[in-house]
Amino acid sequence: MQYRKDKKGNELSILGYGCMRFTKKGGSVDLDKAEKEVTAAIRAGVNYLDTAYVYAGNEAAVGEILARSGCREKIYLATKLPHYLIKSADGAERMFQEELKRLRTDYIDYYLMHMLNDVTTWERLKSLGIETWIEAKLASGQIRNIGFSYHGNSEMFLRLVDAYDWDFCQIQYNYLDEYSQAGVEGLRYAASKGLPVIVMEPLRGGRLVNLLPESAKALFESSTGMTPARLAFRWLYSQPEVTCVLSGMNSMEMVEENIKTACESEPGCMTEDDMRLVEQVKEEIARRVKVGCTGCGYCMPCPKGVDIPGTFRCYNAMYSEGKSSGRRDYLQCTAFRKDTASASQCVGCGKCESHCPQHIEIRKELKRAASELETVGYKSVKRLVRLFKLW
Repeated sequence: MQYRKDKKGNELSILGYGCMRFTKKGGSVDLDKAEKEVTAAIRAGVNYLDTAYVYAGNEAAVGEILARSGCREKIYLATKLPHYLIKSADGAERMFQEELKRLRTDYIDYYLMHMLNDVTTWERLKSLGIETWIEAKLASGQIRNIGFSYHGNSEMFLRLVDAYDWDFCQIQYNYLDEYSQAGVEGLRYAASKGLPVIVMEPLRGGRLVNLLPESAKALFESSTGMTPARLAFRWLYSQPEVTCVLSGMNSMEMVEENIKTACESEPGCMTEDDMRLVEQVKEEIARRVKVGCTGCGYCMPCPKGVDIPGTFRCYNAMYSEGKSSGRRDYLQCTAFRKDTASASQCVGCGKCESHCPQHIEIRKELKRAASELETVGYKSVKRLVRLFKLW
């Protein structure tokens, strides 16, 4: 197993275990199966486990697995505060204590503000006393490292990195998201500030394996020893700014393949042939997109706050990966923030179109995207999010 250091010199395995996707049995986590997979990964050197308060049943399952196996002191445990569900520091404390109970531990190694997507939200949390609460937890040792997970654009990510003295951060990043969400710009900026970067969605929820176009899958058939998952992970490991890559492994085959890749991958491991294959796969995926947006960001900022590249990325994902995939990502990136970034906020000023190097009819495409992405369900969730936050 390869390891990379965090801000404090701890060595984290470059492959982390994302616990959200444990196999379910009868509506609950299949504990016996998950335990075998997790302990196999730990034996092979994986030492970073990630869960969250809102992953149904996952914290309790992780706590049970660690208690059964006696592995708590062998791993670094990460979980998250759903700040969008709290109204005070006391509320954060209650949730935190519940998490400790679920996880059967008295401290959390890496604690994240879950889906902290804009500075305005961070300022709100500070006004509730969260910053003081965090400092007390760090001083007591109940929290060892504090960070945030992020879904949004690169500009806002840079601002969040500078908004507090974070110990680490977590971003969605893969070869399709190189220039969207926090993107490579955010990755490199965080690393330049000394922040370890934990990567989530390296396979976009498995879609870079299971939902590739047939033409893209055919490219791997002529590539000796290279699988879609192996290529995606090597692309990430090749970048020295990436500290740890989370994988939602739910089969022993996944565990074994991902461990093999992690053991063999170092910074700069991608060959010219590997990079050529990535570009060919991206080209085949691009053939199915609705809008030819490259995510360059020249159209930004929008005077009304619309995340234009993010909207088009999610709109395209509906047709290249599946409607539910695109809509889920759109909800995360636009609704879970005070200053919402929905496509329907467009007033048709046209400023964006004058800067678009692809000459996209952005106003027209935003209307089409909004009509498909902003479903009744989206609007309901958006209202609920704002209600919970009392905005």
